[in-house]
Amino acid sequence: MNQAATHNELNALERKVQLLLNEFQNAKNELRSLKAENEELKAALKQKDEKINDFQNQDKISKIVGSIGKSEAEASEMKGKIDDYIKEIDKCILHLTR
Repeated sequence: MNQAATHNELNALERKVQLLLNEFQNAKNELRSLKAENEELKAALKQKDEKINDFQNQDKISKIVGSIGKSEAEASEMKGKIDDYIKEIDKCILHLTR
């Protein structure tokens, strides 16, 4: 092979390597972006799960208070107290998980 042909092949190979490096860098950037998005979605899902648990607890409290059969004022007062206790328990759990 003559020197010009070798030089052309080397240049072509160099371009291909450069293209592959660019594709690799783009793939790394996309992976980094997707990982960040994944973490954000996991955090959002965790918040939604916590809200669902809170609503389920409130529903259970309402059922308990409703089944007691006391007057409306007493039932409302009891529900408020139970809500306060649950909020305090949730705060304690949050502090323990940190």
